[in-house]
Amino acid sequence: MPNSSCTSFPDNPDHCDVIIAVRQASGAFSLIGCVFMIFIIWLFRRYVVFAQRLILYLSIGALMDSIAYLMSSSIEDGPFCDFQGWWLTFFDWQVLLWVSCITFNLFMNVVRLAATAQFEWLYLGICWVVPLIISCLPFAGDVYGPAGAWCWIIEDISWRIGMWYGPLFVIIAFLIVAYVYIIYTLRRKASSWEGTYDPDTERQHQLMKEDIKPLRVYPFIYLAVSLFPLINRIQNAFSPESHVFVLVLLASISSPLHGALNAIAFGLDRETLTKLRPNEIRMALRSKMAPRATIQEYPQPDRDTDHLQY
Repeated sequence: MPNSSCTSFPDNPDHCDVIIAVRQASGAFSLIGCVFMIFIIWLFRRYVVFAQRLILYLSIGALMDSIAYLMSSSIEDGPFCDFQGWWLTFFDWQVLLWVSCITFNLFMNVVRLAATAQFEWLYLGICWVVPLIISCLPFAGDVYGPAGAWCWIIEDISWRIGMWYGPLFVIIAFLIVAYVYIIYTLRRKASSWEGTYDPDTERQHQLMKEDIKPLRVYPFIYLAVSLFPLINRIQNAFSPESHVFVLVLLASISSPLHGALNAIAFGLDRETLTKLRPNEIRMALRSKMAPRATIQEYPQPDRDTDHLQY
């Protein structure tokens, strides 16, 4: 039965059913991918490495974000619709900020040759507190509600630009510039290291590779999946009364897909591939399930009793 609550395509509500279906399918793939990443990081204790913890935080945010895309397709105005809008805003912002933190970490590693592990608590604070504040602001204006094919901020361009698209455009512009500069710096440094051998330089090179290699793909994935949503919203800005079905469909496929693509990149990493063998997984599970060794002291004999026995 066509979704009569959808306002994006009032003349063809079947379009909304297609959009919701592909949006939920993409969200389901992302949820599975995020669960896979979190499980592998937990199973092999990769969280002891700062770079892997950043991936873990991003995966948790993307997991919760994928749930927003899997929520009920009902878009009737009410408390549950408001909750869906808040949930989507909160975790969309969290994913964006974790990608920004990863990019900042890469920039510091590559350009400044500095580690940022000491900023971990600051990263956590920013990526939880800022989304919480931003996602609660629309309640003040009562602007959460039906937003076309799903629940989010209602058709109010000023709120949408202020709460999401305005900051998103600015942050993505900075991410693109930073990412291009990081790649340029990496290539320049790699070429300067060729043909020379110095123990300190080689050690620096190796440490840089260990810190950067696991992280550099995730900002690129986020930028890639943001392309169609940005094009769709630019079209909406010029023609707010009309929606292009193909653009909305492509945006609905790509927006939830970052978790699934992150999982593919994570699984194709050489270090991860070596761990995904049955024997490695079995040994890791046994290690996780084995009781932890505890240090116990033997009870000391009662000296008075021993003396009496003799």
